[in-house]
Amino acid sequence: MKKYNVGIVGYSWAAGAHIDAINRTSLAQVTAICSSRGLDSKEISARHGGNIRCYEDYSEMIANPDIHVVSICSYPALHAKQAIMAARAGKNLIIEKPIALTWEDCLALEKAVKEAGVKTCVCFECRFSGQLQTVKSLIEQGLLGKIHYAEVDYYHGIGPSYGQYRWNIKKEEAGSSLLSAGCHAMDALLYCIDSEVDAVHSYSTGSSHADFAKYEYPTSSVSIIKFKNGAVGKVASVIDCLQPYYFHFHLVGSEGSLLDNKFYSTKIKELNKNKWSDLSMKLLDSGDVSDHPYLHQFEAFFKAMDEGREMPLTSLADAMKTHELIFAADKSAEENNLK
Repeated sequence: MKKYNVGIVGYSWAAGAHIDAINRTSLAQVTAICSSRGLDSKEISARHGGNIRCYEDYSEMIANPDIHVVSICSYPALHAKQAIMAARAGKNLIIEKPIALTWEDCLALEKAVKEAGVKTCVCFECRFSGQLQTVKSLIEQGLLGKIHYAEVDYYHGIGPSYGQYRWNIKKEEAGSSLLSAGCHAMDALLYCIDSEVDAVHSYSTGSSHADFAKYEYPTSSVSIIKFKNGAVGKVASVIDCLQPYYFHFHLVGSEGSLLDNKFYSTKIKELNKNKWSDLSMKLLDSGDVSDHPYLHQFEAFFKAMDEGREMPLTSLADAMKTHELIFAADKSAEENNLK
């Protein structure tokens, strides 16, 4: 038996990835799942291993004193309410992105977490990827110098072939292109540019393709962010593209540049300035949640819990900064589209 028992709410694509990763950590195991599907405990236990009790009543699950952590994998519109309930029940939290669909709900969640004194982990798991860890290492070693311009763009056509499409097309269920998926790009930009945000200016649009025309909100947006340290960033969130998944990075600094898995630096004199040098790292090249670095993130979370520390890199405090910028960007786009 491991030290921490985890209850999952929602039994979807993301939940499957959470269950697998949590059960592979050194400290935690999934012992409960709450779903409206009416799951069979024996069948679910056999599928995932261990002894998993299935619930249909969320209040009943979070009342179980043997559950130490609740992982929120339900529909985005339910995240804030369910996270607040779990925090008030004294449960530590793993929350899938977005944490809420309004800034007011984000603030309410933050208040509940502070009052309850529980630990949090928000699923901006890309920060734990080999790609972003390598990029951050290059920045911290000064190989790029002071970054003054950065592009982080998210291209992933979320059409009918994806299970989430049926609800992702609804504004009240998904919110916006950024909240739905491009939030990973916005979060990665903030991770790379270590500065407070000064201003954001955004525009949005959408595809005329029949599948994407069903969306109730603009499916593509571009935001220009000005940072207080003088840097400028650009984030495109495009969930209506007809192309392979692409998470684009281009960082330009005073001593070099990075383009996806390539870089150049004046700090390494032997490099050919007329040719990019390749970085040996796994790229973020898939929207499949089973390919995301949840294991590394969750292992870090449970270890932080065990040591009484806050979650590194992806705590609620980190996620609040990303969400605040997303809501400001969406507001700017809405106002600009009305002009």
